[in-house]
Amino acid sequence: MITAISFILVFCALVFFHEFGHFAAAKLNGIYVHQFALGMGPVLFKKKIGETEYSLRLLPIGGFVNMEGEDGESDHPRAFSNKKPFQRLIVLSSGPIMNFVLALILFFSVFTIIGFPSNIVGNVTDGFPAQVSGIERGDIIKTIDGRSIKSWEDVISAISSSKDTLDIVVVRNSKEIEFNIVPKLDNGRKIIGVTSGYQKNFFKSVKYSFLVVGDVIKGITSFLINLPLKGTQGGDVVGPVGMVGMIGKAAKESMVRLLQLSAMISINLGIFNLLPLPALDGGRIVFVLIELLRGKPVNKEAEGKVHFIGFVLLMALMVFLVFRDISKF
Repeated sequence: MITAISFILVFCALVFFHEFGHFAAAKLNGIYVHQFALGMGPVLFKKKIGETEYSLRLLPIGGFVNMEGEDGESDHPRAFSNKKPFQRLIVLSSGPIMNFVLALILFFSVFTIIGFPSNIVGNVTDGFPAQVSGIERGDIIKTIDGRSIKSWEDVISAISSSKDTLDIVVVRNSKEIEFNIVPKLDNGRKIIGVTSGYQKNFFKSVKYSFLVVGDVIKGITSFLINLPLKGTQGGDVVGPVGMVGMIGKAAKESMVRLLQLSAMISINLGIFNLLPLPALDGGRIVFVLIELLRGKPVNKEAEGKVHFIGFVLLMALMVFLVFRDISKF
């Protein structure tokens, strides 16, 4: 039950932010929006406000924004197809961008709840150089080899670029204590056997949220770039069934773990939708860019056929991933 509820809440949040991005951008650019729907299938609730009908549907497996002239020609002056290319680019890219915004909000929530890594010593591993030298939990690392330390990233950078012996100054009970420590090599990395303590600060939480989202985007992008050369391992790509299991497991572990996983999925969703594939936002963006290069619109009928074929292929991929997930059980 927890798994089902968690999946529905997470998926609805991801879809809502994505589709709301398209919706808000369309409205701001004066595009006529017929419908804004959360979910698919039979309508559970609907209400028309102004020119737009808002609906909640039975199946929590998606959502959509229905804009005039989105998939073909239209004589309506406020049709999507009649807007300037840069306006259409803004509308198409706003969905994925909102997925990144959601990830920022979720990571910020995590850092607000548990804090963020700092230059305060958390755990000290028995038998490792830091513990042997006398560093204790709660010590504040002030300098390493004369280098001022302000964050956990500074600690890692200073240790990894250090010489054979580290000159570490910590603050303990308002007093400075100096240690000379010889790092230990672990898989080619220099370590001293300490982990970061966590600290809470509103503005630094915002900063760390941007840093983490940036790192995740870099990691996923690197994976996609190397995909044609290295291929994938069995666990690299997860389908809908596998995602349900991951979300359920995270929900049972803790709210923080669920928020972290939701942020990761949101970033993945944003990047996936920006891929230059037919039927995705990225594919539609490509056609607008081609229009800008050609100086005239692409044939809408031809573009529609390309997106339809892309949609069929994406559904086939989805079915394949579902069956593969099930086979793992």
